[in-house]
Amino acid sequence: MEDLKKKLQDEIAALEYELRNELPKEILKARAHGDLSENAEYHAAKERQGLVNARLGQLQARLREFSMIDLSKLPRDRVGLGSHVVVLDLNKDEELSYSLVTSEEADVSNGKISTSSPIGKGLLGKRVGDTVKIQIPDGVREMEILRLTTIHDAPTA
Repeated sequence: MEDLKKKLQDEIAALEYELRNELPKEILKARAHGDLSENAEYHAAKERQGLVNARLGQLQARLREFSMIDLSKLPRDRVGLGSHVVVLDLNKDEELSYSLVTSEEADVSNGKISTSSPIGKGLLGKRVGDTVKIQIPDGVREMEILRLTTIHDAPTA
């Protein structure tokens, strides 16, 4: 979670630098070329300025959300953010392993699924021994939770 906060803070710092230092210079340089109505450099810089501003707003909102997550309120005996879950896919008789992460950290190929994904939502709040039916694009998957390690059980770095 701390790595993600640092990543967001780094991207915010880079975008703020671009917004306050680089883009104003580009806009001034483009304005010096004269007629703004047909000035592609000016319009590109202004468009980039709008995009950077929007992205900055998104990142700052996301960082505020993370700052409000109270790890002590995450469950100790049920699946939650930061949990590592081993399930038995009853449809395929196959064990699968998932780590529940934020959408920014999701990497399905490495077993990291977002808590907002269909499988992530289906597993949230469940305990070892629970069986869940989860609607996914391919149909309904039925899974039994075999093992669970919560964020509280995980070794700290």
